[in-house]
Amino acid sequence: MPVKVVVGAQWGDEGKGKIVDILSQDADIAARYQGGANAGHTVIIAGNKYILHLIPSGILNKNTTCIIGNGVVLDPDALLQEIKMLEDMGITVKGRLFISHRAHLIMPYHKMLDQAKENSDVEMTIGTTGRGIGPAYVDKANRAGIRVVDLLDRDSLRQKLTDNIEQKNQILKKIYGSQELNTESIIQEYSEYDKILDPYITDTSRMLNKAIAEGKNIIAEGAQGTLLDLDFGTYPFVTSSNPTSGGACIGLGIGPTKIDHVMGVIKAYTTRVGMGPFPTEFDAETDEKFRQLGNEFGATTGRPRRCGWFDAVLAKYTVEVNGIDSWALTKLDVLDSLEEIKICTGYKLKGKMINTFPSALQEIAAVEPVLQSFPGWKIDTSKAKSKSDLPLNAQKYLAAIEEITETPVAILSVGSKREETIRISQ
Repeated sequence: MPVKVVVGAQWGDEGKGKIVDILSQDADIAARYQGGANAGHTVIIAGNKYILHLIPSGILNKNTTCIIGNGVVLDPDALLQEIKMLEDMGITVKGRLFISHRAHLIMPYHKMLDQAKENSDVEMTIGTTGRGIGPAYVDKANRAGIRVVDLLDRDSLRQKLTDNIEQKNQILKKIYGSQELNTESIIQEYSEYDKILDPYITDTSRMLNKAIAEGKNIIAEGAQGTLLDLDFGTYPFVTSSNPTSGGACIGLGIGPTKIDHVMGVIKAYTTRVGMGPFPTEFDAETDEKFRQLGNEFGATTGRPRRCGWFDAVLAKYTVEVNGIDSWALTKLDVLDSLEEIKICTGYKLKGKMINTFPSALQEIAAVEPVLQSFPGWKIDTSKAKSKSDLPLNAQKYLAAIEEITETPVAILSVGSKREETIRISQ
């Protein structure tokens, strides 16, 4: 069963784009199974920076076919911009990218509702990107979504959009005081998208299952991270889908028996964007230091990321809920200049030790991290080509992570470039 699922093991931004690019060099297919254009995956190859939002980073390997699965909410405008960017940079997309006809579309009213909610004075905000992801998933669950396949029937599309926009206009006008939308202009706009995107649309579930039966190698890629999962994340400060490994089955239309390996992508420290509790978060001064060392700014929005020490309690939790078999550990090089490095090995809650990640938001916010110190190495690791090339203290730090999380490191990233990667095991 040649399917490997790649999941983010923190709050996203772990470096999944680079890892999927590395793994795709040996893969026939790279498939994205959830999320939308709110996720930014950055890959640097031969000095060129590629920032991808919807298309799997496997597209950068010329022999890899890419799939956008039914679990993704698709923004046609963002996708077309991404296709143009890649083609302008010499990357062939046509004939290599396929989109599920069951994927739901992000409509203009989804973006307007998202932004209006985030800017509201009376509603709780969670720091979304404002790209309509949440409202699109709300409509999907509410059985009011517009799918790619709906573009094929203009009369049916008009009726669905008329009903949706009438309702959304009431919300936009009466609750948020926003402008109303015009149904006909949206129908025309999305009909044009249909003409352009038609060559990319297919039954991707059938395509994937056929490829699996033929023994092809497949990488299933999630967006965001485990702690942003709708069910297992720091709810309500989460995304609106399931980035965890189980989401791959639903978001691609393949059975769980088809998956043979789950790889968790995790940083050598911890970051998160947006609001919500963060047990190992640094003080403001150290936060800014790490932000500059690691270039911790969102690929999609440019927002500064919050930074903290490696959280092994969180990591062990993500191993459990995803069934992680191995780590791809990234950004070890960011720690190169530090005298001392710490790992959170447990939490104190109301004076008692706990070693599990709480489910209640108030408890997560109240925990006090128990930190174990490790000596730094003060040596540049970015030129290392094997684990044995690393400074002894860096090797000890990795060994501690493996021991505490009970999970081996299979891939180690020591820089942003493709070649700054150590394959420890397959």
